[in-house]
Amino acid sequence: MTFQELDLIEPILRALTEEGYTKPTPIQSKAIPFILQQKDLLGCAQTGTGKTAAFAIPILQLLQEKPLEKWEKSRIRTLILTPTRELAIQIGDSFSAYGRHTDIRHTVIFGGVGQKPQTDALHKGVDVLIATPGRLLDLINQGFIKLNQLEIFVLDEADRMLDMGFVHDVKKILKLLPAKRQSLFFSATMPPAIMTLADTILTRPAKVEVTPVSSTADTINQSVFFVDKSDKNSLLLHILSDQSIATALVFTRTKHGADKVVKVLRKAGVTSEAIHGNKSQNARQNALKNFKSQATRVLVATDIAARGIDVDDLTHVINYEIPNIPETYVHRIGRTGRAGAKGIALSFCDVEEKGYLKDIHKLIAKNIPVVKDHPYSNMR
Repeated sequence: MTFQELDLIEPILRALTEEGYTKPTPIQSKAIPFILQQKDLLGCAQTGTGKTAAFAIPILQLLQEKPLEKWEKSRIRTLILTPTRELAIQIGDSFSAYGRHTDIRHTVIFGGVGQKPQTDALHKGVDVLIATPGRLLDLINQGFIKLNQLEIFVLDEADRMLDMGFVHDVKKILKLLPAKRQSLFFSATMPPAIMTLADTILTRPAKVEVTPVSSTADTINQSVFFVDKSDKNSLLLHILSDQSIATALVFTRTKHGADKVVKVLRKAGVTSEAIHGNKSQNARQNALKNFKSQATRVLVATDIAARGIDVDDLTHVINYEIPNIPETYVHRIGRTGRAGAKGIALSFCDVEEKGYLKDIHKLIAKNIPVVKDHPYSNMR
């Protein structure tokens, strides 16, 4: 399928051509027709699947094809709610790229910076508002934003929104939206709490699910270390004693676990920071900036907080804990070995995690080689 087959208007097709896009990704080919039909949508897709374009492209088209009268130009027509400033900025960049030949105006608002440039942009009038929950509610309370004439509402990264404690803010915002609207809901995972939230937002939605990636790049050298849970810290320090490892992204299953690993690393003199949902946007932004510049050698992350981390030339990913969802393993190690580069993925497996490892082997259709010769091996 090509973008031409999706019945997109010429200004958008021209922009996509200029961006080098030729074929839509699975989430795009499935979601765009439903959104153009003005249906509510429940989308299950991870970051990196082309999800942003899946909603940005049809929203631009719907707004462009239904221009406002001059006297209506001050109203916000679309709200895209996203959990972090990083994601808000990325979405804003996408609207700039795909909408460059349209008349659609957008702006991005988030906390941690002065509000005047944001309120100035709002005063000039925008069609699409991309916002994080805290700053949005703040500017609503100050009278800068009204959402009562909204046409389209997008909740992006819903599971991460809940993980970061924004559920109450989201519910406050929902009460301010008109009952008659088109709603689009995207989440990488669909646990019960997310489905409950989706049910309160959507009306008879079309459902689109992208099958999670199930293969690992051949450029990534994978290995597993069998180790007692109590020896994982020692094994991590042993591996990091190799000074040729300039940076490493370490994954834990929980926020508390990430903080504990950072404490151990810092005590041993290894520069490290944690990135997870309990950290402020500023703290996460700074941690990522320090990691990219190699001022921080090790970044310890939870899976949800790590979405969107795209670091050039990252050589090592270390699974301090084996993920309990096999697709998560593929997503984690895909942070290295990007764009044809070589990468190394190391996984620590204790006795309780062997079942998770078996599930991963089944998903990727191969066994990960075992490193037997290490000082903390529990293979007896």
